[in-house]
Amino acid sequence: MNEVISQLIALQKIDLQLDTIDNEIKQEQDALDQQSAMLAQRESDIDDLHEQINTLEKERRTLDLELGEEVAHVKSRQSKMMQVQTGREQTALLKEIEDGKENIKDKEEKIVAIMEEVESLTAQITRQQELLQEETKSLAEATTKAKEAIDNISKNKQAQSSKRQKHASEVEAKLLTKYVILRERRKGLAVSNVLDGVCQGCFMSIPPQQYNTLLRGDRHLDCPVCQRIIYHLPQDDQE
Repeated sequence: MNEVISQLIALQKIDLQLDTIDNEIKQEQDALDQQSAMLAQRESDIDDLHEQINTLEKERRTLDLELGEEVAHVKSRQSKMMQVQTGREQTALLKEIEDGKENIKDKEEKIVAIMEEVESLTAQITRQQELLQEETKSLAEATTKAKEAIDNISKNKQAQSSKRQKHASEVEAKLLTKYVILRERRKGLAVSNVLDGVCQGCFMSIPPQQYNTLLRGDRHLDCPVCQRIIYHLPQDDQE
């Protein structure tokens, strides 16, 4: 096989291994980021529950004041009943007292409903805080494990990076630039084998004359469809 192609194949093999390493590191980090995001959301949910309780407590205090005023007003109307002298005045006061009692009942029911809702929200906060505590501990443990895993993966990456540097130095600068550009544009696969006249990068057939030239193995060619650098290595000879 052409020596240039052999160099590129070896380089690509290392680069694909480095891609795999980078993906492993990313997966570890993504898992941590996801847990951190869930933790932050849990904290936000707890804050929202506290805010709801604060709003309800403010509403309850307002109702308490209004209730006190309504009770005082009803007592005042009831006391005045002893002083009225006409049936019309008595009827009006009775109506005012009755309306006041209805308002008192309505406010008392609202206050009870608010207290029940606050109790429910408080129970939710307690449960959310328990989950937050568990998740915080879990994240701490996961962070330690992920750091160890990333450290081990990074050691392998350093070894592979050293090998890559050596192989890359053996490739002609212009060809190396072309290879790097192709890797960026072709999802990491810049060099592709051709089997039975079909590029294994894009799975499109190449012209017969070009295929015959490729079979001689004395030069490297480009796929006319995907522009990858192509070579021919029988399937039985591949690792």
